Amino acid sequence: MNEISYVVVFPTIFSKNKIPQLILNIKKILKIKNQQFKSIKRDDDVILVNANDPVFASSAINLLFGIEKIIIARQIKNNFQDMVSEITTVSGNLLLKSERFLVKVEGNSKGFLVKDVEIAATSSIIEKKSNLGAHPGTDENFDKLLYTYLTKNNAYISIFSDKGNNGIPYQSQNKKTICAVYDELSAVSCYETIKQGYDTKIIVCYRQKSELLNIVKSINQIIPRLVKEKIELEFYHLKIKSSGVKNYLIYVNSILEIMIRQTNSRISLALSPLVFSSDFIDNSSKIVFEREKIPLIPLAGVDSNLFDDAKEIGIEKNMKKLEKLIFTSNEIPSFLKKEVDYAIKTKKTISIKVGFNNVHDILDSLEENH
Repeated sequence: MNEISYVVVFPTIFSKNKIPQLILNIKKILKIKNQQFKSIKRDDDVILVNANDPVFASSAINLLFGIEKIIIARQIKNNFQDMVSEITTVSGNLLLKSERFLVKVEGNSKGFLVKDVEIAATSSIIEKKSNLGAHPGTDENFDKLLYTYLTKNNAYISIFSDKGNNGIPYQSQNKKTICAVYDELSAVSCYETIKQGYDTKIIVCYRQKSELLNIVKSINQIIPRLVKEKIELEFYHLKIKSSGVKNYLIYVNSILEIMIRQTNSRISLALSPLVFSSDFIDNSSKIVFEREKIPLIPLAGVDSNLFDDAKEIGIEKNMKKLEKLIFTSNEIPSFLKKEVDYAIKTKKTISIKVGFNNVHDILDSLEENH
């Protein structure tokens, strides 16, 4: 029996027609993270990675978008008796005393029903692993999931599983766009832009140096999703007051002007209908169109997912600030041309090699440029 543990990657339903791009991204992220692998190939609708270190490889791969879940699994033939035997063996390594377990089998069965495997494996575990005192749970109530996925020819018996980040593979839209990160909401918006498959350029805007640490911490969580070994970031300092709703809207529109002056044809707007008035969003989109560019609003259909994304990039504790950013006024102040012109003169470009923690590298590079 083949004892190789494979990393099995499950594309999201929206990524199944983009698997070649996802495979390319997997190769890139493993190279960036210095993870060696012997092969990467498809098996029906899943991607099979034979990595030297499956645990670290799966952790690196799970930075990518376009993935529903990842399992580390043993591969056997899609054969009823072999599956029941292997699930029983694996259960002995995974189950703790008196745990409730659930056997779940999905995928392509041939000559039998997946339910038959579930029942047979459950009975076998009760009989052959009685010393564990483990007993069956239900779909709603269990301690340990024993998961198996079937392709046409093979079965993958999971020994570890992790939830993916969904979305679609980075660069699968094959369109370049620009986003600005300047607070919590804009960080989530940039994250969503990448998640929706756009080739994204990131600029960073700030009013006070005291804002930089939190912004850079967000950036540190976002840049590994760009699947690049080296990243260039542009920083702009805007002299706009940080207090008051009107000043915030002026700040947002001034940042929009900075993005429009860039060469990118697509502009990602960090605007959510949950926070901004429809008039403000419509006006921002109109401004972009009038400058012969295309606006993207990645947060248009996102509601409570805002907090899921915030948690993913480590800023969920700061998201309470959103409560103070819910604008009911229809006032639409313009940008400040003088401050935009000044900000463009303050532009600092830094290049960093993506690592485990780039916060200090980014801040130190900024200090050197100053």
